[in-house]
Amino acid sequence: MSPSSSDPVFELHRGGKMAVAATVPLTSREDLSLAYTPGVARMCEAIAAEPDLADEYTWAGHTVAVVTDGSAVLGLGNIGPRAAMPVMEGKAVLFKQFGGVDAVPICLDTQDVDQLVAVVTALAPSFGGINLEDISAPRCFEIERRLDEALPIPVFHDDQHGTAIVVLAALRNAITLLDRKMDDLRVVVSGAGAAGVAVTKMLIAGGVDADRVAIADSRGIIHGGRSDLTPVKAELAATTNGAFGHGPVVTGGIEEALAGADVLIGVSGGQIPERAVAGMAPESIVFALANPTPEVHPDVASKYAALVATGRSDFPNQINNVLAFPGVFRGALDARATTITDGMKVAAADAIAGVVVDALRPDAIVPSPLDPRVAPAVAEAVAEAARRDGVARA
Repeated sequence: MSPSSSDPVFELHRGGKMAVAATVPLTSREDLSLAYTPGVARMCEAIAAEPDLADEYTWAGHTVAVVTDGSAVLGLGNIGPRAAMPVMEGKAVLFKQFGGVDAVPICLDTQDVDQLVAVVTALAPSFGGINLEDISAPRCFEIERRLDEALPIPVFHDDQHGTAIVVLAALRNAITLLDRKMDDLRVVVSGAGAAGVAVTKMLIAGGVDADRVAIADSRGIIHGGRSDLTPVKAELAATTNGAFGHGPVVTGGIEEALAGADVLIGVSGGQIPERAVAGMAPESIVFALANPTPEVHPDVASKYAALVATGRSDFPNQINNVLAFPGVFRGALDARATTITDGMKVAAADAIAGVVVDALRPDAIVPSPLDPRVAPAVAEAVAEAARRDGVARA
């Protein structure tokens, strides 16, 4: 696609979507002596003696690195770091607009796990948190784990956890409307990539019975009898789908999994036939989140399901990560958290759900991404959870 002066997308992006702005005056010799030499040397000496002062006296305490290798950008695939920059800029702008968090897009020209971990670790002193973005599975799991272990600041892969947090929030409100209980639901997750794994873990952390969760990948339902599972999928097989003996072990494909199921969470990009959705339990819930083409079209899902959500902005109940990540990082930074715990993620989901819990409708089970109440509510809940979980330094 060539740039066009008549295309509003190209015009909006001309020159990029962000810039650096000074927060202190630089109009006199005294200003220069305070902001730079000789005054800045005193600041450097103080931080050298007490490193934690950097959180208060530099931008690190309110700034996040948005890091990608360009390997899984939106639905475009492995388009590389340069082509990923517009998305990372956009993410940074969303951080600022909705969470008051400064963010810097960093697109790395390597897809080697060791190199990625080494580079981000080396960059970390400049930031108060690391937001990993659009890194393909299964590499993303190891990268996040190693960085979380290595760094004393929050590391958060938004494609996993942002989606999972908003899904849990939406499901909380869906079952409130339908007068259901979380641990009574039989849930099918279509997709075992980054989002599918995180959604599964988040739903279980939020109260869904692990034995009553079945995850489908491109080869069918994940269970302990399969010999083709990656380590991540083997872990899922050992902790879901009847693994604890409380429920039946579901085998076969997506159609067998959905027979009598209460909830479908689609995070795969694959298409699910109408007959499979028709076989779900009465008053079912369908979150078909592939974007721009949902696993099952909302109009089709609505013929059988009581509540439907998508990842698209042109249908009701958009499951949008922007409801989560600005407030999650704002709260983590405010608490000076060293990591982001499951308790902090569940608290974020509960806060998102709580914003609209008094005005629930079948077409409004989550707030609008533009609702100004969301990020402050999430930030407060996350900071409180960080203190409760013992990972806060403030």
